[in-house]
Formats: sequence, structure tokens, C-alpha cells
Amino acid sequence: MPQAKPIIPVILSGGSGTRLWPLSRPEQPKQLLPLTAEQTMLQLTALRAAGERFARPIIVANAAHADQVEAQLAEVTTDAQALILEPAGRNTAPAIALAAIAAGGGSDPILVMPSDHVIADVDAFHAAIHAALPLVEEGWLATFGIAPDAPETGYGWIKVGERLAEGVHRVERFVEKPPHDKAEAMLAAGDHAWNGGIFLFRADMYLGALSVYAPEMLVAAQQAMDKARTEGARIWPDAEAFAKSPSDSIDYAVMEKAPRVAVVPVAMGWSDVGSWDALHAISDADSDGNVSRGEVIAIDTANCLVRSEPGKRVALVGVRDLIVVAAGDDVIVLPRGRSQEVRKIVEALKP
Repeated sequence: MPQAKPIIPVILSGGSGTRLWPLSRPEQPKQLLPLTAEQTMLQLTALRAAGERFARPIIVANAAHADQVEAQLAEVTTDAQALILEPAGRNTAPAIALAAIAAGGGSDPILVMPSDHVIADVDAFHAAIHAALPLVEEGWLATFGIAPDAPETGYGWIKVGERLAEGVHRVERFVEKPPHDKAEAMLAAGDHAWNGGIFLFRADMYLGALSVYAPEMLVAAQQAMDKARTEGARIWPDAEAFAKSPSDSIDYAVMEKAPRVAVVPVAMGWSDVGSWDALHAISDADSDGNVSRGEVIAIDTANCLVRSEPGKRVALVGVRDLIVVAAGDDVIVLPRGRSQEVRKIVEALKP
């Protein structure tokens, strides 16, 4: 991919991943876990943006996870050029602002990726990046639209507009998480994509958009970085300054308002692994439809997802369509299809 500047990966690793409780917990959220492979979600994210076309990554993470993040990256790739440790979670738009400032705030393209997504077809992802780059270099903000295969109500959608270049279109509009009938209509129409939360744009173009559409956020991020404490690659933005930033997503703060926003529709085996059901759907199952990891005994059992941590044995007999996870001192059992309700358990456990 010929280009003047290498792409700087920006990996957002601040999430808590409560929908995969009890395996995922605040002290070790899902991006730090090996859910779909031997590598963790964070490691897989770093690996798909490694190589000669990419610079060393910038990671935005929770300060409590700094040691784990550094150790995991060291196992699979070069160290991060910056590990920004958020003093508080303020959603994605301020986090990306911190990263864009750390990247130098110039014309370098930055590739923003959540740390806890799956992309099975990395070649297709790289081809989409290649398609977007010429427009990005001209100042466009690009997002990647996931080819939808279901009337999903848990994602935002993107209406794909006029063609701008080969494989690249103008975003006609962003659509909030829709009711089921609207999702069905968009799927049938064939001119919509899921909003996967992956972005490519120049650092200066993003910061410039913030100056227009969310100036308080830009000022807070800039002051937080101006007063930051640094130690090697670790950067601690000033907590008092960062706390003044509005909490908002990049979609609401910038992408839905900026005039030059492009989308690259792509089928790349994407999943946000947002639930135990989603993990079952993307995992290799045995001949009975079971997906298991750990010490598991399954007799006359079908279409279940079962996970156990080392030292814990889980046995199932004569059951169908269950999710069973044993982690720490906790065990969860629920029917497949209801794993979004895990958040109710997490809420019930709060003191």
C-alpha cells in the first residue's frame, strides 16, 4: 500500500465487558481475555494492524490495566508508542481526542479500533483501509460499514449514499439502534450497513471537527494532555482537566455532524462479541453443536456453550441450548438467546 505516512493504529481498551460476566470483570475485561483464540482480543487487534504500513500503536486504556496491556502487547508485537491511561471514562470521542493529540495532531492517518472485536478476514479489512486512504488523505473522515446478515437491533446502522470512489461511498445518514421492523426493512433494502465503530481519518481532521462540533471536549483533552504526567510510554492525562470533558461517543460528537464522512462497506467476518450468544455463533462447534473450553464433560448434550477456568470441571447431561460459564467463585446458567440479560445479574450484584 503506497503511502507517504504510516497509519497509526489507535486501540480503545477502556471497556469493562460486563455482558460476558462472570469471565469478564472490571479487573480483567473481555479485551484482555482469550475468547476466540489463544491470543487475547487486545492481542488480535494489535496483530491485525501490524506490519510495514502501520506505525506502532497508541493504546487508550484504564489505568488499572496498564501492566496487563503492556505485557500482552509485548508478547505479540512491538511496544505501544503511547499508552494513554484515562483518569475516567468519558466515552469514545474524548478518548480518541487524547490519542489524536498523542499522535502529534498532524496529517498522519489514525486507524481507530475497539480492542474487543473479531475480524476473521483481515485481508478484506486491509483492502477496505486501502480503499479509504486516498479520501482520508484529502481530509475525509471514514468509517467501515459491516455487511449486515440479520435485522440486528443492537447496532447502529449506516445508510450508504453516493459512490465517491471504488468501494467508498458518502454516508447518507447514521441510524440509531432501530426497532426490529425498521431493521428488517433496512436489511431487505440492501443499502445499509452496520456501524462497527472502526474509523480512519487524519488526526488533524478529527481534532478540527471537534473544534467545530465539540469545542469543550477538545479544550479539555488538550489541557489534560498539556498537563499530563509521562513515564516511558505511559501517559496519565490530567484528571481535573479531563473531567471537564463532555462524555460523548464519536458518532454523536463528530461523525453525525461533519460534512465529509465516507463509509467503506465490507464483509470481513466482523463481530463485537457482545454476548455469550455471539461468542457461540462465531466459534467452532463440535458435531453436537457444542462450544466448550476448559475441563468440560458433555453427555447427550447439544448446542451449548460451556466454559470453565482451570481447576473447575463442568459436567452436563441431557440438556440443550444452554450457556454455562464457571469463573472465579461464580457460575452462570441461562438459555441461549437470553445472554443479553447478563447485565441484569451484574446490576443485581452491585452493592
